[in-house]
Amino acid sequence: MVFYGYHGVSDTEKDLGGKFEVDLELFLPLKKPGQTDSLKDTLDYVAIYQTVGACTRNQKFYLIEALAETIARTLLTNFPLDQLVVRVRKPHAPIQGVLDSVEVEIKRNRDYYV
Repeated sequence: MVFYGYHGVSDTEKDLGGKFEVDLELFLPLKKPGQTDSLKDTLDYVAIYQTVGACTRNQKFYLIEALAETIARTLLTNFPLDQLVVRVRKPHAPIQGVLDSVEVEIKRNRDYYV
C-alpha cells in the first residue's frame, strides 16, 4: 500500500510530506472463510486499507517506528486478527548516501496491547 503522509524529523518532511509504503502480514484462522466463501467470515480488505490509510494520513510522526506501532495497535484493536507484521518504508529518505528507502518491521499479537 502506498500513502502520502507527513512523517519525519525535519521541518521539510513535516511540511512537504512524502510517500510511505506499508506492507502487512495478517494472521487469523481461515478455515471457516475457506469453507463458506463468505466475506462476513474473514477480513474486509477494503476496511483494512482504509484504516491503514487513515493512520498514515491523519497523524504526523517523527519516526516510522511510531507509525508502524500505530498501524499495528489500530488493526489489532479493530479487526479479529491473532497477530500481524507491519512494514513501513520511507522511499528517498533524506539521508546523505545512496539508498532506496529506510524500513522498519514490527511483529505484534493481540496480547501485546492488553
